[in-house]
Amino acid sequence: MPCFCVPWECHWAYTSGLWELRWMGICDSTMGLSTTLFVMALLLSGAASMKSQAYFNKIGDLPCHFTNPENISLDELVVFWQNQDKLVLYELFRGKENLQSVDANYKDRTSLDQDNWTLRLHNIQIKDKRLYQCFIYHRKNLQGMNLIHQNDIDLSVLANFSQPEIMLISNRTENSYINVTCSSVQGYPEPAKMYFQLKTMNSTSEYDAVMEIIQDNITGLYNVSISSSLPVFPETNVSIFCVLQPEPTQTELFSQPYSIDAKPPQPLLPVPDNVLLTALPVLLLVVCAMVVFFITLKKRKKKPVPSHECEVIRVEGEESEQAKERVENRVPERSNEAQCILNISKTDSDLGAVMQSKEISSGIREEKHECGTQEPF
Repeated sequence: MPCFCVPWECHWAYTSGLWELRWMGICDSTMGLSTTLFVMALLLSGAASMKSQAYFNKIGDLPCHFTNPENISLDELVVFWQNQDKLVLYELFRGKENLQSVDANYKDRTSLDQDNWTLRLHNIQIKDKRLYQCFIYHRKNLQGMNLIHQNDIDLSVLANFSQPEIMLISNRTENSYINVTCSSVQGYPEPAKMYFQLKTMNSTSEYDAVMEIIQDNITGLYNVSISSSLPVFPETNVSIFCVLQPEPTQTELFSQPYSIDAKPPQPLLPVPDNVLLTALPVLLLVVCAMVVFFITLKKRKKKPVPSHECEVIRVEGEESEQAKERVENRVPERSNEAQCILNISKTDSDLGAVMQSKEISSGIREEKHECGTQEPF
C-alpha cells in the first residue's frame, strides 16, 4: 500500500536494479509501515534510442534529450542513468545528487549538465562501451511517481592507433627482394586492413599481408603488425609506405616513407696482387705457346711449295751463267787458264750450286789463282 508521509521523511533508493520508496517517518498504522514501488525499465517500450561516441581516456556524453515541455521544477523530478547491467551511474533526487545509489565503478567519474540534460562520463575506458538508459520521473504527489521520459544511449569507444612504423628485417637479397615489417599500437577497435604500398616514378602497387593482432588484457587496446617480402629493383627509386585502415568509415593512417635509392653502376674492381702473380706465368706460357704455334705453321707452309725453290735455282743458274761469261771475257789468251775456267764452269753447272754471284766469282778467282800456280805438265 502507498505510504503517506511528509516529503522529507521519504527516501527513494536503488536496490538490485529497482527503485524502492522506503518509509523513513511515522505513518498511519492502518496504512502499513512501508511500501515499495518498482520501476521495471526493461519492460518499457517506445523509448527513443541514439548513438554516442567517445575516445579512450576522454569524456563521453550520455544525453537524455528531455525538453521539459511543462517546465517542471527540479524539486519534483527524479533523474538517473543506469547501464545495461542496471548499475547506476548518476542520480538526481529532487534537485540534489544522491551518491548512495551510484555504483563504485562510476563514482567520481560523472557530472550532469542540467542545461541540456546530458550526463558526462569522464576517463572513458574500453569497458565503458555498452548500452545506457536515462529515466526521468515526475513526483506529482505523495502517492507515487510517473515516468515521463526514457532515453537509450549506445556508447561506442575509439582509440587512435599510432602512426604505422616500418622496420627493415633484412637487406636486399640476390633476387631483388627486401624483408620489412610494420606495426601500430594502442588502438581500438580492431582495424579493418593493413597493407604495404610501393611507389615508383611510374606506378603504385599494393601488397597485402596477414595482420597479427594482440589485445592488452588490462586496457583492451589492440597492437597490430604485418610482415612481407617486397620486390625492389636495383635500377629504380622506390618509396615504401605502410597503410592502416582502422574502420571502413575512418581515415587511413600512412607511415613515413621508407625510401630505397637506385644503385649506381658498379665500378671495375682492382685485381689483387696475388691474382696477378698467379695469372702472369699462365699468361706468359700461353703467349709462348702461340708464338711457337705460328712459327711452326709458317715453316709448314713453306716446305710443300717446290715452285719457289725451282725459281731460286733458275735465278741462281742464270747468275752463274752470267758470271761464267764475265770470267771468260776477263781471262787472258792462255790455253791452260781457259781450259781451267771451262772445267770449273762445267763442274759448277753440273752440281747446280746455289751460291750467289759474288760467292761464285770469288770461288772462280780462287780456282784461277790455284790454276795459275800449278806446275806445267
